[in-house]
Amino acid sequence: MTVESPSTADVPSLDDDPFGTEVLTDPYDFHRRLRDAGPVVFLPRHGIYALGRFADVTAALTDWETFVSSRGAGISDFAKEEPWRPPSLLLEADPPDHTVVRTAMNGVISPRSMRALRERFAAPANEIADRLVAQGTVDAVTDLAEVYPLQVFPDAVGLPEAGRENLLPYGGLAFNAFGPDNELRRKALATAAPVQAWVMEQCQRENLAPGGFGEQIWAAADRGEITHEQAPMLVRSLLTAGVDTTVYGIANTVYALSRHPGQWAQLHGQPARAKFAFDEALRWESPVQTFFRTTTRDVEVAGTTIPRDTKVLLFLGSANRDPRQWGEDADVLDIGRRAAGHVAFGMGVHQCVGQPVARLETELVLTALAQRARAIEPAGDPVPKLNNTLKGWASVPVRLVPA
Repeated sequence: MTVESPSTADVPSLDDDPFGTEVLTDPYDFHRRLRDAGPVVFLPRHGIYALGRFADVTAALTDWETFVSSRGAGISDFAKEEPWRPPSLLLEADPPDHTVVRTAMNGVISPRSMRALRERFAAPANEIADRLVAQGTVDAVTDLAEVYPLQVFPDAVGLPEAGRENLLPYGGLAFNAFGPDNELRRKALATAAPVQAWVMEQCQRENLAPGGFGEQIWAAADRGEITHEQAPMLVRSLLTAGVDTTVYGIANTVYALSRHPGQWAQLHGQPARAKFAFDEALRWESPVQTFFRTTTRDVEVAGTTIPRDTKVLLFLGSANRDPRQWGEDADVLDIGRRAAGHVAFGMGVHQCVGQPVARLETELVLTALAQRARAIEPAGDPVPKLNNTLKGWASVPVRLVPA
C-alpha cells in the first residue's frame, strides 16, 4: 500500500519496502541509496519517514523528548492502537517513568555483577570452543550462537532448565512485532500465546532461582525502587534484551570473520582483541537494524521538517556503515578500526540494557575460539533468517582449523 502525504512533496522518497524479503535479506544497497537520497527520506509504502545517516540517527536516538519511544518502538502508534502486549517498561517508555526502572536495572546489571559472571561464563565458553574446534566443521548458529547464550544467560537470570527453548521464539516474536502487518509478523503472533504464557510465568518471583538477576529485580521492588507490578515486566525485558540480540551478534561476528580470513588471523595472533572484533562486527552487520520513534513536535532535521505525531524509522544498520562517519572504507570489516561509537546497541537513555552481558559472552567465547583455531573458513552457503527488525542467519556453516 502506498501512502501519500502533501507534506512530503519536497522530501526525497524511495519506493522500497524496508520490511520486504529483498531488503531484509541484504539491506546494504538500499542503505546506500537511502543515505544518498538525503538526510530525511519518505517511504510511501508505509507512510513513514526514515533516517539513514549516522549523525541524524544518533541525534534522534539521543533526543528522547522529540523522538519518543513511549508510542512504540515499532510501526504501531500506541496513541492510536492497542499494543500486542503490555509495552516494555524500558524499550517503550520515556523519562521520568523510564528513568526509575532503568536506574533499578543498572543496579542489577552492574560492573560488579559482570565481574562476578566472568568466571562463571568462562568455563562453558572454553568447553564449547574445545568441542567445536575438535569437531572441525560446525554451524556457527546452531552449534554455537544458539547454544552458549542459552546455556549461561538463563542461569544468570535464575530460570529453570525446562522450557528454555521458548526463549528464542519469544525474542523472534518480539522483534518481528515491531514491523508492519506482514507475513513475518502475522506468523509470529499466530504462535505467540504459549510462548508468551511460559515467559510471563518464569518472571514471577517463585519461579526464579536465588541469586540471579530475576531475584535481584524482585528485591529492588521490595526496597521500593520499583513496584511489585513492574518487577515481572522488567524480568521480561531482560529476557527480550539478553538472548536474541546476543545470539544474532555472535553468529554475525563469526560469519563476518569467516569471510575475512586476514581479520581472523589478526585475532588469532591477538585473542585479547576479541572485544574490539565484536564491536567492528556489530558495526559491519548490526543485529538490530531498525527502530521506530514518534515525533512529539514539528522537528527540523538537516533542513527538512518532519511533522509532529509522525512515525520515523531509524536505520541503525545504515548509520553503522555511513561513510560520512566511518570513512570511504565503511563497508570493509577491519577489527583494528575504532568502532566503539556505533549505534548497534542504540544510543542515549534507551541504549540496550543487556549490552554488558552480550559483550561479556561474546568476548569470552570469541577469545576461546581465537586461541584454539588458527583459521576459520566458510563450509557452505549461509541461510538468512528473516525478521522485521533483526539481521542474521539461520545457518552459517564454517570450518575451524586447529592451531
